[in-house]
Amino acid sequence: MKKGRVFSGARPTGRQHLGNYLGAIKNYVALQDDYDCVYCVVDLHALTTLRGTEHLKEWTYEMVLDWLAAGMDPELGTIIFVQSNVPQVTELHMILSMVTPLGKLTRLPTFKEKVQQQPDNVNYGLVGYPVLMASDITIYKASVVPVGVDQASHLELTREIVRTFNFHFGPVLIEPQAKYTEIPKVLGIDGVNKMSKSLDNHIELASEPDELYARVRMMVTDPQRQRRTDPGRPEVCNVYSLHNIFTPPETVQQIDADCRAAAIGCVDCKKVLAENLAGHLAPFRDRRAQLAGDPDHVWNVLNDGAQRANAIASQVIAEVKTAVGLP
Repeated sequence: MKKGRVFSGARPTGRQHLGNYLGAIKNYVALQDDYDCVYCVVDLHALTTLRGTEHLKEWTYEMVLDWLAAGMDPELGTIIFVQSNVPQVTELHMILSMVTPLGKLTRLPTFKEKVQQQPDNVNYGLVGYPVLMASDITIYKASVVPVGVDQASHLELTREIVRTFNFHFGPVLIEPQAKYTEIPKVLGIDGVNKMSKSLDNHIELASEPDELYARVRMMVTDPQRQRRTDPGRPEVCNVYSLHNIFTPPETVQQIDADCRAAAIGCVDCKKVLAENLAGHLAPFRDRRAQLAGDPDHVWNVLNDGAQRANAIASQVIAEVKTAVGLP
């Protein structure tokens, strides 16, 4: 017996990186055991930047290929689909916008951040982004949403929107609960910023071992360790933080001791991480190559997912319209 329904969406960004995997995908896969999972490629959300839209199909394919290779599995009942293929979500978006105060949207930290990033393109979609996100979640009556800390304010707004709608029109929508990821933030190879393709500080999951080593070799370590003979501080080193995830515990303990005693240099430390990372991702790479051998597979999964998502969304939007009084 499943515990409820999970929903999560991600913008199509092409090949996924370690930050995507540790911050979201790994959790997506694990949740399949206990929940009915609905995972969405939110292509409409991606339009808020108006950049690279000609690549959306390619980026969607590459991202979903990584999802499937990582273990997201329709055979377990998981629904994987593209947001724009379920138009009921835009209907619900319009209805929910009527019960959402504009002031709440413009006060969100994420909105202010986006305004700074694209001051010449502060479009309505950018303002209404959280309402569309609320529609994504509620159109499938999801009870649980896995989120990182950066999306916490959006989910809380979703909960407020649901409460307001239900107050006016009756208990139709479900107020979702947050399930926070175990690893809220994965730093990029610069050791400062969150891992991101736009900052080119990422490590792709599909990288071959030599590519992995090249990226790991670029990682910033303890800034105070200028020479090989200087003692290190593993607690401030991003390489060491990844060792804690991908390296056996006994080896991690040894690296900790050797680093503090300057018995191991950063180059050797990175080499160990790259080898362990390559070994950990080997099954993923094999599975990805196998899936890529059938180019239609990803699109078949998405088409089937859209049909199943439409069945749920059609029922919910009908309930919403009836509650509101729309003829």
